[in-house]
Amino acid sequence: MSTLRFKMVEEASKRKPVCTEAPAKLTSAYFGSHVFNREKMRMYLSEETMKVVTDSVDKGLPITRDIANHVASGMKRWAMDMGATHYTHWFHPLTDGTAEKHDSFVDYDGNGGVIEKFEGKLLAQQEPDASSFPSGGIRNTFEARGYTAWDPSSPAFIIGDTLCIPTVFISYTGEALDYKAPLLKALSAVDKAATAVCRYFDPSVKRVFSYLGWEQEYFLIDEGLYAARPDLVMTGRTLMGHDSAKNQQLEDHYFGSIPSRVMAYMRDIEFEAYKLGIPLKTRHNEVAPNQFEFAPIYAETNLAVDQNLLIMSVMKKVARRHNFRVLLHEKPFKGVNGSGKHNNWSLGTDTGVGLYSPGKTPAENLQFITFLVNTLMAVHKHNALLKASVMTAQNAHRLGANEAPPAIISCFLGSQVSAVLDKLEKASAEEAIVMDTKKGLSLGIAHIPEVLLDNTDRNRTSPFAFTGNRFEFRAVGSSANCASAMIALNAAVARQLKEFKKTVDTRIAAGEAVSSAIFHVLQDYIKQSKAIRFDGNGYSDEWKAEAARRGLDCETSAPLSFDAYLKPESVAMFADTKVFSEKELEARNEVKWEIYTKKIQIEARVLGDLAMNHIIPVASRYQSILLDNVYKIGKLYDKEKAEKLSAQDCAIIETIAGHISFIKVNTDAMVEARKKANHIEDERAKAVAYHDTVAPYLESIRYHIDKLELIVDDQMWTLPKYRELLFTR
Repeated sequence: MSTLRFKMVEEASKRKPVCTEAPAKLTSAYFGSHVFNREKMRMYLSEETMKVVTDSVDKGLPITRDIANHVASGMKRWAMDMGATHYTHWFHPLTDGTAEKHDSFVDYDGNGGVIEKFEGKLLAQQEPDASSFPSGGIRNTFEARGYTAWDPSSPAFIIGDTLCIPTVFISYTGEALDYKAPLLKALSAVDKAATAVCRYFDPSVKRVFSYLGWEQEYFLIDEGLYAARPDLVMTGRTLMGHDSAKNQQLEDHYFGSIPSRVMAYMRDIEFEAYKLGIPLKTRHNEVAPNQFEFAPIYAETNLAVDQNLLIMSVMKKVARRHNFRVLLHEKPFKGVNGSGKHNNWSLGTDTGVGLYSPGKTPAENLQFITFLVNTLMAVHKHNALLKASVMTAQNAHRLGANEAPPAIISCFLGSQVSAVLDKLEKASAEEAIVMDTKKGLSLGIAHIPEVLLDNTDRNRTSPFAFTGNRFEFRAVGSSANCASAMIALNAAVARQLKEFKKTVDTRIAAGEAVSSAIFHVLQDYIKQSKAIRFDGNGYSDEWKAEAARRGLDCETSAPLSFDAYLKPESVAMFADTKVFSEKELEARNEVKWEIYTKKIQIEARVLGDLAMNHIIPVASRYQSILLDNVYKIGKLYDKEKAEKLSAQDCAIIETIAGHISFIKVNTDAMVEARKKANHIEDERAKAVAYHDTVAPYLESIRYHIDKLELIVDDQMWTLPKYRELLFTR
């Protein structure tokens, strides 16, 4: 096995970049070529059908079955012209991934042959088996009926020979079994609530859109080395492995020159992404060795979520061509940075106004402050819920560590915005609100032009930071479906905006002027939401103590964090926005607890297997070699000299024995803790038991395995080490 390890390391070090031919055309010439976008619709749909579809997307109007038939006909012709032979309803079950069932276009022609057929009913609705997807008890195993329904706002696309149609997934009784259905409801809720508030300032506003720009971090590992690490294969992270002597401490990887083999992979990804209409803009080395990032131009939130799920799938497929494996786990390697997925979120009107962009007049700035302060209120009221929306077994390794946002949700605003709010808190309604959109900074270097400063600095320790014209939700995990965070955030802001408008309207009805009513309500909100504002170091112990004093949620246990979904204020908020019923919330929490349990259960099983079948045998074999050496020394020399010569070996033998004993005893104890937890029927109680009684063994056993890695002969160690996993190109 050790020989195989070194052979794999040698092969990995010799990998050459896969030569992929760059497209002969400019990116703009083939961008979206595999997407049934408006350009394709104009080619394959009638003018009338095209108008109905675009009105559905732009104005939220329904599509009739007759129109669906016309769309299906045009979509089929386009897909077949592109070489497609199958179609699938592409949806987001409660697994953080995607699902698809492929059907051929062929059908009997009535004359003993077949024809290609695709009607509106097949486009609009399908019936996949709902029993095998997580449902949290909404569907019993014997109740298989569930429906996928077409989402016209996210365009169909082609992967290989298959037409993929984005859809929602609901149960036979109407409850959502996916992420897209509640996301669309949350986006509709924030659209209506924000539009109503915008009309205080501009009556011409008809719609407000939610926008998302995600930043996808990931690790690349050579495929051969990946295959030699059962823990990576089974869990997505290394359950053992001592720090490499060099990791990220020199900070030389971040924004460094991209390795040629990785660059070839990135170019391949970009080519595939552009064909699918995913506007990747940025690529770079991240902080940790072998860690990288892609980021696109922002898009409407529903589309951006679909594109992120799609790019994660494409990244995994393309990696195989380059003899890589992509690791999207939030913490695949201990001791180096984990991977997140910053969600840059904003709201904008159909008139082109960004609602989080400061204006040039007091009136425009009042609108900016209105949406900023209401967002602070929403985050303040639902900080525990927002944390729960990003909490998973994997992301728990990042939240609260000194590399990622803390497990306490707070908002960073920056000195200028904070100063404005502090001033408004004590100001009179007649005072103007002045915000400099940008200010100049002279660097004093002749050939460097003046730099325009954003009206905020950046704070990488803040989980929810205002960054000039948007908020950056930094706590989202790299493997997550962005929809989870976006559902909670958009729904919470929608509910808050509704309450704001109701309060303002009450004051107006009592005879107060509109601007004065808005101003006084905002003053009250600024005071109420002050606890959520924090511009300091979110990693410090002082902040943890201060956050607790402020009444912010400081829970770090993932299973207990999920309780936030079932708090009365969360249930009321989701019900009021029509995003989730209480039954759906209860079901989703059941799924969250069950998935958490299974993740820890798998890790415990894998660690137990590796400890007993890899680590202990190898350590014992090395110990045996040392014992044999001590025995031979004793035969060759007198007792006094033999003891002196073998003292070091004896010390190592005892050290190994201590580590082996601890690993064996605690592995057995972990198995017993797992067995005991498995007998618990309640999913919440079981998840809590796994968190409290099983998960701690993962770290304690790992500590002793990592110590053995430093002692045992390198030639005998069977598993690729961090220096090989992280530095082999």
